[in-house]
Amino acid sequence: MKKEIIYTFLVGILSLSLSACQAKTETGSKETEIEEQKLILNVRNPKIEISKQFEQMALAYEKENPNIEIQIHTVGGASDDLADLKAQIAAGIGPDIFTNTGYENVKLWSNYLEDLSDQSWVKNAYEDVLEPIKFNEIIYGMPFSLEGYGIIYNKDLFEKAGIDTLPKTLTELIAVAEKLEKEGITPFATGYYEEWKLGHHLLNIAFAQQEDPPAFIKGLNDGTEKIDNNQKFKDLVKLLDVTIKYGNAHPLTTDYNMEVNLFATGHAAMIQQGNWIQPMLDQLSPIMNIGIFPIPINDEPINNALVVNVPNYWVVNKQTTPRKKKEAKKFLNWMVSSEQGKSFMTEQFKFIPAFKNIEANNLGPLANDTIRYYKEGKTLNSNWFNFPVGVQKEFGTVMQLYVGKELNRDQLLEEFQKSWEKASKTR
Repeated sequence: MKKEIIYTFLVGILSLSLSACQAKTETGSKETEIEEQKLILNVRNPKIEISKQFEQMALAYEKENPNIEIQIHTVGGASDDLADLKAQIAAGIGPDIFTNTGYENVKLWSNYLEDLSDQSWVKNAYEDVLEPIKFNEIIYGMPFSLEGYGIIYNKDLFEKAGIDTLPKTLTELIAVAEKLEKEGITPFATGYYEEWKLGHHLLNIAFAQQEDPPAFIKGLNDGTEKIDNNQKFKDLVKLLDVTIKYGNAHPLTTDYNMEVNLFATGHAAMIQQGNWIQPMLDQLSPIMNIGIFPIPINDEPINNALVVNVPNYWVVNKQTTPRKKKEAKKFLNWMVSSEQGKSFMTEQFKFIPAFKNIEANNLGPLANDTIRYYKEGKTLNSNWFNFPVGVQKEFGTVMQLYVGKELNRDQLLEEFQKSWEKASKTR
C-alpha cells in the first residue's frame, strides 16, 4: 500500500513536469511563430512620379527580407491634402512610414513621430538638410532628396523657334512665348487644376525674392508687412497672366498628369515644374532634350536662381508597434545605405542625394542643371515651410479663382492678405 502511494506520487510529479515542459515548449513555439510571421509595413508615398519604381524597390527589399511585406499607398497632386493621414493618425491606425515637410509641420506632428536621432544615416546627411526636421534638438525624419524647380523647357522646340538665349526677365520670357506661338507651338503647359502648383511653388517666388524672406514673413505675422501692397506679389500676378495668355486651353481642368503629357509629347515648350518629373518624362518620352531655368517675375534679373530644397522627410509612426518601428527604421536605412537602395534612389527615382555617401550619377538633365545652379550658389529657398499651416492651400484656391476670372488682380492680392491673417491667428 505504501509503495502504491509513493508510486502514485512520483507519477503525479512526473506528469506535472512533463506538462510544464510541454507548456513551455508551446509558449516558445508561439513566440517563434509570431517572430516568423510575415510583418506588414504600411508606407504612405506622396510621390506619384515614382510610384512604380518605389513598388519595385519594395519588392527588392522583400526579396532580401522574406518576413517583411511592404504595402504602399501612393498619393499626390490634388489628393495629397493630408486629410486621410490626419484621420488615420487620429484613429490610431496611421501608416508605419509616412512623410513630413519639416519646420512648422514637425512641431505640429512631433507627438506622432518616432525619434530617429540615433539612426546610422544621420552621419551621412548633409548638415543643413536636417535642420528643418529638428525640433527640440530631436531629428524626426530622413530627408528624401534635394529638389529644384523653375521653368523646364524643350530645347528642340526652342531651337525650332529660333530661340538661342534663355530668358532672364519677364519681358524676355514674353518675347520667347511670342516666338513659340509664331511657330504654332503652345508656349506653356499649365496644369492649374493643382492648387499646390499655384499656392506652393509659384507664389513662393514672390516670397523668395523679398530682400529678407524670413524678416518679411515675421513682418506678416506681426502686422508690419502686407502682401496686397508688396511689389513682388504684384509682379508674380503679371507672370501668372503671361502663363495663362500663352498657355494651353482649359488650365483649371488640366491636372498634373495631363500637364506633363502636354510637355512630354511636344505640345507645349515650357512647364513650371522641377527635376522630380524626370522619371515621368523618361517613361513618356525617353532621351528628351530638356533643361531648366529660373522663373522670372519682373525685369530685375538679380534673382536669377532656382528654388532648391528638401521637399519631404520620411518619418516613422510613433503609435505603431515596437517591432514595426524596428523594421521601419531598418527599411529606411537600407534605402540610403545598401547598394541596391542607393541604385534605386539615383538610377530609378532620379533623386539628387541629400547624403554624402550616395554619388549623383546619371540623374538626367534636370538634376544636372539643378546641381549646377546649387554649386554656383544660385538658389532661392522654399519658404512655405515657415508659413502658417494651411495657408498654401488657401493661396492656391484663390489663385484658381483668379485664373477662372472670378477675382480681379486687386481682389486676389487682398485675398492673399486675408488668408495669411486668418491662418496666422491659429499659430
